[in-house]
Amino acid sequence: MDDVKNDLNHAENLKVGDMIKGKVIKIEEKRALVDAGYKSEGILPISELSHLHVEQIADVISEGDELELMVKKLNDEEQELVLSKKAVDMEKAWSHLEDVYQKDETIEAEVKEVVKGGLVADVGLRGFIPASHVETYYVDDFEDYVGKTLTLKIIELDREQNRVILSHRAVEEAEMEKKKQDLLQNLEPGQIVEGVVQRIASFGVFVDIGGADGLVHISQLSHEHVEKASDVVNEGDKIKVKVLSVDRDTERISLSLKEALPGPWDGIEQKVKPGDVIEGTVKRLVNFGAFVEVFPGVEGLVHISQISSRHIGSPQEVLETGQTVKAKVLEVSEADKRISLSIREVEEEKDNQELQKFQQENEEGSFQIGDIIGEQLKKIKDEE
Repeated sequence: MDDVKNDLNHAENLKVGDMIKGKVIKIEEKRALVDAGYKSEGILPISELSHLHVEQIADVISEGDELELMVKKLNDEEQELVLSKKAVDMEKAWSHLEDVYQKDETIEAEVKEVVKGGLVADVGLRGFIPASHVETYYVDDFEDYVGKTLTLKIIELDREQNRVILSHRAVEEAEMEKKKQDLLQNLEPGQIVEGVVQRIASFGVFVDIGGADGLVHISQLSHEHVEKASDVVNEGDKIKVKVLSVDRDTERISLSLKEALPGPWDGIEQKVKPGDVIEGTVKRLVNFGAFVEVFPGVEGLVHISQISSRHIGSPQEVLETGQTVKAKVLEVSEADKRISLSIREVEEEKDNQELQKFQQENEEGSFQIGDIIGEQLKKIKDEE
């Protein structure tokens, strides 16, 4: 390529394979005529313009253009000189591609067509991208790729076989790996990060947190007991998770969804106040009382002395697990995660209300009977 003959006076020394410069002097339908300093105009056939299919010569070159060309055929007797622009471009392309390949660099190229088994890209010559090397995922229809510019890696290069195999997938995978390593180096336990649910398993869910997948164990999905992970999240959901641990050697990341969510005790003092009567479910019975769930994940204690107005030896004498009860809030503390409850006071208040109602009904009944007797006596007196 460094031996381009610039001096047109040396045209008589031309030989096949030489690189020369020439000026386009005329464009015809299937060829262009070039002044290369030879005895006659050099012929540049349309087939020697480009490695790509060319419909019209004017789409590639114009009259007056100065081109670098290769001598393809030379016949002094017939004064015939056939030139090629394609050969020069391909020689430059091969040199460039070999340099890129040796340095393990990437190139950008436009996809020109879809062929059986993959795509053809213009890298100065025809480069082939196998279907399996287009993306990191399966692609059903490649037509949308025509006209797109892709970043590619050369995975095979053979000048003798005129073979150039390219991969866009390799570029994507390298970028993903770099992103993953950057993430692993910067990720620390305690951070809250956003991710996308990628896969749901029986033991938890895998979440992409921006280049690496972390596992949210089923026990870390909710403050409540979870039977199936799919009851809490779906594939594709965007969620915020807390980083529990990072093992950079094994590239394992443990995450928690529940620790990134408000806890069941958060804001409890705004939900209930001392004196409120609330309903709950008996979850556990212990020798000193009963734990009653009043909100999901929130249990209050009914001390044995607050279970019944009569003396009892154990909570089991009055209560059973799973029973629904009403209890009065005696004390609530978000900081200590503690609620004190009383079933006894609810029952006593209920008894007092019923007693008052009974007494009121009796008083009203006595008053009505007296009125009736008084009316009767008055009537008898009036008749006398």
